[in-house]
Amino acid sequence: MACSRLLPFVRSSLPCAHKPRPIRPERVFRSSNCTLQLTSRSWTQLNIPVCQLRTASTTAAAVASTNTAQDARSSFTRLKNLLLGTTLSLTFIFGLYYTTDTRSSFHEYLVIPCLRYWFADAEDAHEFGNRALKALGRFGLHPRERGDPDAKGDLAVEVFGHRLRNPIGTSAGIDKHCEIPDVLLSAGPAIVEIGGVTPQPQEGNPKPRVWRIKSQNALINRYGLNSEGADYIAMRLRQRLREYAYHMGLGIDEQAEQIILDGEAGVPPGSLQEGKLLAVQIAKNKWTKDEDIESVKKDYVYCTSLLGRYADLIVVNVSSPNTPGLRSLQKTEPLTEILEAVVGAARKVKRKTPVHVMVKVSPDEDSEEDVRGICDAVWDSGVDGVVVGNTTKKRPDPFPGYSISEQEQRYLSEVGGYSGPSTFGRTVALVKRYRKILDESSYIRANSPPSSTTKPPSTQQPLENSERTAKSPSSDSKDEPSIGSSIASSAKSLLLETHNETHPPVTDSEVEASVSRDKQHLKPQTPEAATDSQSQPIIRLPERTNPFSSSSSNAEESSPSLASQTENPTATSSNDDTFLSPSLPPTSSAPPSSSSSSSDPPRRKVIFATGGITSGPQALEILEAGADVAQVYTALVYGGIGTISKMKIEMREELAAKKKEQGAGR
Repeated sequence: MACSRLLPFVRSSLPCAHKPRPIRPERVFRSSNCTLQLTSRSWTQLNIPVCQLRTASTTAAAVASTNTAQDARSSFTRLKNLLLGTTLSLTFIFGLYYTTDTRSSFHEYLVIPCLRYWFADAEDAHEFGNRALKALGRFGLHPRERGDPDAKGDLAVEVFGHRLRNPIGTSAGIDKHCEIPDVLLSAGPAIVEIGGVTPQPQEGNPKPRVWRIKSQNALINRYGLNSEGADYIAMRLRQRLREYAYHMGLGIDEQAEQIILDGEAGVPPGSLQEGKLLAVQIAKNKWTKDEDIESVKKDYVYCTSLLGRYADLIVVNVSSPNTPGLRSLQKTEPLTEILEAVVGAARKVKRKTPVHVMVKVSPDEDSEEDVRGICDAVWDSGVDGVVVGNTTKKRPDPFPGYSISEQEQRYLSEVGGYSGPSTFGRTVALVKRYRKILDESSYIRANSPPSSTTKPPSTQQPLENSERTAKSPSSDSKDEPSIGSSIASSAKSLLLETHNETHPPVTDSEVEASVSRDKQHLKPQTPEAATDSQSQPIIRLPERTNPFSSSSSNAEESSPSLASQTENPTATSSNDDTFLSPSLPPTSSAPPSSSSSSSDPPRRKVIFATGGITSGPQALEILEAGADVAQVYTALVYGGIGTISKMKIEMREELAAKKKEQGAGR
């Protein structure tokens, strides 16, 4: 019907009247208003010229081809966008994975140069870096050590009864205000030291107070122990611990906090990570007079009471070169009083796990009298060890072949503490001396007769034991035996009677029969068996917990005479916690049980070393010298947050090379 109505209109609109030719059926005629589908008969009746039909056919084909091309371009665009989006997504994911891996060189060769370029002041660059790490840590985007390379335990050491994942730590000064302890722990070290922290907030010395010596990769600082105060730092540590308890499903109240502090969660209460420890460095306020020892003791005790609850280790700083008069406290008598007060406060901390105490000493007080006086104070006070090294007031000679600019010469003339790779040699020598003297003192005290004035060997002794010791009668009163001694003698006699009843004396005939029986089971003596017998020790020594001692130090430790150790300072440089030479008492760093008696030998003091350690081979050297842990500071400033991972990789390579050489030598 629609076609018949349009026929007159179509005929009148044709410009010419040619004879129509039959065309293929099912042609489509497109109009602006309608679309007609006509058969061959309809086309014949319309009497449309061929030229017009060709134009209509060409137009329809062009439209169809245009639509096809547009569809093709649309499919290609969608495919291109998909590939582009996938590429960008993968690039972002792999880029994020790479930049947040401490093993990538991105941190050392891009981040650190950019910070130096943007911030001329070293302290501003340091603060910006800490703020950036803190912000990234909130979203879990901070750099971390991936792959858990310490899981195989090839670098594990034992300190304070804890099996640490590696012997590397960070020194105080990296995180002064406890802003990024978890970020630093995730970067690979086994020990992170925050602070120093003073009782009351103090601003430190005026700025500028930090300078870079780029040609030596060194720093000069005179911070002056700028701190936000012990109360503020304790609040941050408490909040951090309660958040951990909440994520563990224990709640966020005081009871949940106490569960973590008592060690019931299976992690140290300071680091909150297995195989790692958190140390807090404390110091006195600068306005506290050094001559007033009682006021100085109150400063350190106040910090210990607040911060010791949330730390695994308290480090007593008496060696900062930027606080006037502080280093005068390293004399034997005042140092002993201060450390005794800190040890007492650490024992009173309300938790079941012990709080260990160490003292940080200056590298400038290196005379024989100074070192022996500090070691005597360490043994008399009962602290657990020494942190050997701090920034020095001296200015070491520059490395050969490196020139120092005029600007750096001006920086070197500034008052402050120097830290850098050039101090490493002095640190190694000082560690050897402290290890030698501390171990000698251990031997002397182990073989000295007990006295009523003997100090407790370590802060690891529980508070109840120390109270019982204090309440026990004096050894000078011999007129009347004590109740404890009578009970002990009665128990001893009872044990002897029981032993004699159950174990009668052995006769000579029984001994001869046992010997003859054993001879029958002995293997025939051959040359090979004789060689093996000579190469094996008669007594099997316990396994060493320190994998870093060299064979030379092992040979030196086997010397039974104390005189030879005195002549050779490296004779006692072993870092072993379970085996010492026969001239020294066997010690253990594990926490004692409540049944430990006062006759136990004194425990071996722990040594942390800091000063100029920048590489894995240097860390191994400092450990072989007698240190238990190697701490880094300036290396992190110049190498970025990936420094710890890099050092551990170098340590493993060095150990593998030594093992290969030993195998080739055999």
